[in-house]
Amino acid sequence: MAKQFMKGNDAIIVGALAAGCRAYYGYPITPASEIAHAAALHFPALGGVFIQAESEVAAINMVYGTAGMGIRTMTASSSPGFSLKQEGLSYCAGAELPLVVVNIDRGGPGLGNIAPEQADYFQVTKGGGHGNYRLITLAPNGAQEMCDLTMKAFDLADKYRNPACIMADGITGQMMEVVEIPEAKPVPYDHTAWAVDGTPATSKNLISSIVLEPSELEEHNLKLDAKYREIMANEALCEEYRTEDADLIVVAYGVISRIVYSTVDQARAEGLKVGLLRPITLWPFPSEAIAAHAERDMRFLAVELSTGQMVEDVRLAVGGKAPVDFYGRCGGMVPEGAELMNQYRQLMEGVVRS
Repeated sequence: MAKQFMKGNDAIIVGALAAGCRAYYGYPITPASEIAHAAALHFPALGGVFIQAESEVAAINMVYGTAGMGIRTMTASSSPGFSLKQEGLSYCAGAELPLVVVNIDRGGPGLGNIAPEQADYFQVTKGGGHGNYRLITLAPNGAQEMCDLTMKAFDLADKYRNPACIMADGITGQMMEVVEIPEAKPVPYDHTAWAVDGTPATSKNLISSIVLEPSELEEHNLKLDAKYREIMANEALCEEYRTEDADLIVVAYGVISRIVYSTVDQARAEGLKVGLLRPITLWPFPSEAIAAHAERDMRFLAVELSTGQMVEDVRLAVGGKAPVDFYGRCGGMVPEGAELMNQYRQLMEGVVRS
């Protein structure tokens, strides 16, 4: 396979095109703009569609229409723009439309700044729009995964007829690494049973999220809930490094997981049994993997670029069977290895910072 040095944001489009996505609608915003730039360059060249919408609200509704045709489609933004997409994402989930949306997180709340954060975790994993819905959410920690997990996101979206999200911090979007270019593959799902393409054959199909009768809407919500439970049972992913005998397991995703990874061996060299558990899917969250470790005598440390969001899911997974501590930086500040090492030493000496 060919290899190319590129930004994580550009790798998103490489993965999308290899997955058979042929329609992109978006609006530029730092630090996600390269995704739109790459889509504008490559989608038309491969017979696809690129439209710079007049707003993020327009973009997600264009995605709704194209997804309803059974065509693999996507949009991307950064935190304030992702907020504007929430109503449309709720409509897409209610209509059970497969699509991919990318959120390259930046500092907030409000306009904040363009530096990296992970403070959109609640919004993305809990359903930032209205109603009972969930987004399948994958969290790459490098350019290769920006490509590969985008491809996986399209497959999961089609498999479950549900929107899927790539959530990455601004560093992961902007960093440049060598990416192995995947071969394009045919779309493995047949959408003719539900999609609408303007032909008589699909005239019986209906793409809608409105259900006016309360009993029917309850039935629809319960159907969605059953689907979400199936996703939780089958699709949770994580990576573990030196966790088998760890006295302290650090839970971190995105760029923070890479910093933690480099400190684990350093901690081991000092005689501190530290390990890393990296959630790859933020929803479904890898609760069972965390719970399995909580059965033995050890503790957890959640490290995030926020004031504490994922840590709540770690605590739920642990269920009170082990101590769970938190360390976070925000506003675009990123912890250094020495900073994390200090946290490990304090925790393993019984000095807790919660």
